[in-house]
Amino acid sequence: MTTTSEEDLEEFRESVRDALSATSTSAAIRTAMMTERGWDEPTWNLLVRLDIPGLMLPERHGGSGLGAAEFAVAAEECGTWLACAPLFGTSVLAVPLLLELGDEAAIARYGPRIARGELTATVALAEAGARWDVSAVRTEAAPAAGGQGGGWRLRGAKSHVVDGAAADLLLVVARTSDGPAVFAIEREAAGLTAAPLVTLDLTRKMARLELDDVRGELVGPVGCDAALAAASDVSRALLAAEQTGVAQRCLDMTVDYAKTRIQFARPIGSFQVVKQRLADALIQVESARSAVYTATRSRQPARDSRVAALMAGRASAWVTAQTIQLHGGIGFTWEHDAHLYFKRARTSAHLLGEADEHIAALAGMLDHEIA
Repeated sequence: MTTTSEEDLEEFRESVRDALSATSTSAAIRTAMMTERGWDEPTWNLLVRLDIPGLMLPERHGGSGLGAAEFAVAAEECGTWLACAPLFGTSVLAVPLLLELGDEAAIARYGPRIARGELTATVALAEAGARWDVSAVRTEAAPAAGGQGGGWRLRGAKSHVVDGAAADLLLVVARTSDGPAVFAIEREAAGLTAAPLVTLDLTRKMARLELDDVRGELVGPVGCDAALAAASDVSRALLAAEQTGVAQRCLDMTVDYAKTRIQFARPIGSFQVVKQRLADALIQVESARSAVYTATRSRQPARDSRVAALMAGRASAWVTAQTIQLHGGIGFTWEHDAHLYFKRARTSAHLLGEADEHIAALAGMLDHEIA
């Protein structure tokens, strides 16, 4: 895997930021979020031109051969500019899973099209209660009549699938008699029904999937618990990077507002209580960014990705709430963008695991290390 210097990463960050700031505008976001699939086509095309969808894919399959550390830079900027594009489902969820499963045939089949922006994908794991937990999966898969040549047949339901109604490729996690497995299913497959969900965050569409004897192709080995866990660690760290971008953008908006909003003949940013809140927000943002930096370079990703998820989740939730409050009356209006970031932060905090689940997992790792 290619490594990138810090100087190159900053140049990459600036190029992504400059591009998204001109394309992913408030007007573009609001137009996209009212559509059925929720994508802004110019923003998606821009990300493709920057080679971001295939950033982590191997070069032999059309990608850039880079890693989570590099992708985290793009993910943070996508959070900063609230980019409405299928990047999260495709490159944050599906690509790490494909790579961890190690199925070269599947990567060769899907990788080049993902890198060119011709194929969008997502992962369908969560079921009842929207828990991102393999042990809670009840969707079942069994070999089709006639043996492996007939593929597998899946029955069950998935909930809160990111881009579930629009993605071209679904990587569905199901139970088999020999453990969990991942199956590739095309959007138009017979027996597959996708129903869009009404969620708090209109900028990230989700769907409920019903699978009634749907044909799927096995990707990777059966009994892929380790691959699912490793892919989730990568996805969790990259989601934390996006949450950090959400928090950073809200901090920037609030600082700018505090400099220009006059109250009692002086900018509100000159009041001590406002200064303290902004200083606290900066500490939370920088702490989250440091946690993401560690998680995307870690030799213990299971631990550090959960630390990043906790810190970035709390930072984005708190900073976005402070943004609404410190903007006063205008912060509560539909016309201001503060509520869009607040809703993204609240929804993302539950996407790949709850805070108490991260804490419990970290406590278990600590007990194991002590023992």
